[in-house]
Amino acid sequence: MTETLRVQLPGRLGNPAMTLRDDPRADPRVVAALSRFGLDVPPPPPPVGLDAPLADLLAIADAAEAAFTQVFAEVFAGMPPVPGVTTETRVIPGPDGNEITLYVHRPTGATGPLPGIVHLHGGGMVMLTAADGCYVRWRESLAAAGLVVVGVEFRNGGGKLGAHPFPAGLNDCATAVAWTLDNADELGIGKVLVSGESGGGNLTLATTLLAHRQGWADRIAGVYALCPFISGRWAERPAELTSLHENDGYFLAAELMGLLARVYDPEGAHADDPTCWPLVADPADLAGLPPHVISVNELDPLRDEGLLYARKLFAAGVSAVGRVVVGTSHGADVILATEIPEVYAATIRDIKGFADSV
Repeated sequence: MTETLRVQLPGRLGNPAMTLRDDPRADPRVVAALSRFGLDVPPPPPPVGLDAPLADLLAIADAAEAAFTQVFAEVFAGMPPVPGVTTETRVIPGPDGNEITLYVHRPTGATGPLPGIVHLHGGGMVMLTAADGCYVRWRESLAAAGLVVVGVEFRNGGGKLGAHPFPAGLNDCATAVAWTLDNADELGIGKVLVSGESGGGNLTLATTLLAHRQGWADRIAGVYALCPFISGRWAERPAELTSLHENDGYFLAAELMGLLARVYDPEGAHADDPTCWPLVADPADLAGLPPHVISVNELDPLRDEGLLYARKLFAAGVSAVGRVVVGTSHGADVILATEIPEVYAATIRDIKGFADSV
């Protein structure tokens, strides 16, 4: 007699009450780190919905920024400086009469041109700053690996660097990439790549798509996007993005992401523009782009939009690699440097190896 095969669906697909704390796929160190802040269980629902006035949604972004800033400050508190890195600050003209601050990190005493990374920080395009300690640490770690890293302080859709909805931040990022390309020799850079995580992953892909639209994407040597925040459809949770159902509430919640999407694109007027929401890109948008790596986290609600984008790149004939960081929640390989140091180091090595290879 043959027993019936019983398949247990992963995460909340198999058990709607599942939390990150209970998920057997989760690295226990990730769970322990997030449990310090109550982030190993789903957050309470936001106090307002998508139909709320924009002022209320901006207040939600402000509150989220304050909470994440505190978490990141505590996670990185007491870590020793990254040795062997020199940092300087540049200020360049922005596209709208604004100024853009750039943080340039390089290996101390480096000679000869090195690969350069223009880094775009996370925060859903509506909060956090390049000056936050977690992003400074990330850029310094990349520099210590043998890269020149340019961090961009772009305008946000909300928070303390807002309120500047799409396309303000994107235009700042594109301006910074173009400036880095134009000043590569003086910066000691031989080739320029673009990289960022979460909202910075969106801006990494969107900047490349904008450069392609404007005819200068061939100057970008490579693109490395981590856990990109690119669908704009989190309030809908479409069926094809399975991870929005499977991992909802694992550090990130679809409901909050939907509200932040409205802060970035308040009227939804750019829902079909891939430079706002890269997941809507079609083959014509993608064909001819430089090599990409799309890195996602297994237990991230955003996992499948990154994987779907990678598949679109494959289909468009773009040289692309997809990478899944097993056992981790959204961005854990970037923000949990002390808790999962070998995972953090592996992602640094992968970015450096990619930069060397293109």
